[in-house]
Amino acid sequence: MKHNHWTPFAHPQITFRIKAPIFVRAQLGKHQIGLVMNEVSRRYVTYNPEFYIPMWRKAPTDGAKQGSSGFMVSPNHLTAKFESFCDDALDLYNELLDHGAAPEQARAALPQSMYTEWWWTGSLASYARVYAQRIDAHAQWEVQQYAKAIGEIIEPLFPVSWKTLTETSK
Repeated sequence: MKHNHWTPFAHPQITFRIKAPIFVRAQLGKHQIGLVMNEVSRRYVTYNPEFYIPMWRKAPTDGAKQGSSGFMVSPNHLTAKFESFCDDALDLYNELLDHGAAPEQARAALPQSMYTEWWWTGSLASYARVYAQRIDAHAQWEVQQYAKAIGEIIEPLFPVSWKTLTETSK
């Protein structure tokens, strides 16, 4: 954008229905300018939650406080423990509900790796800002994957505009 004139791109509205772990939604939810989010609430749904099982990554080796430095090799015992943790959390959640606990409280037993769903509506310019910030190599890997998917969906719909808005992001 030679003149940094983005306002014409604030009018096309795009809505996604996104399913992601809570910790990914938390990162994407930080983007609020030009975007509206409507999340499914565990207070009202009765189906069992699903959990994201990560491919474990190593802590950063460059002294950074966040990020990662590649995938761990064969952490199968950690994955098994994590899956057991999620199963135990689900059992506790369901037991709380079975004993009459309010769903709004019982959901406190569920881990950040639980998938949530939301509708996310925003302008082309807003999604371009999300993409530019979250496609960056310093962004959390899982969040990068969602940014890539957003770009792959929007680019064919608005090829010229998307290229113009994101050309410095790639």
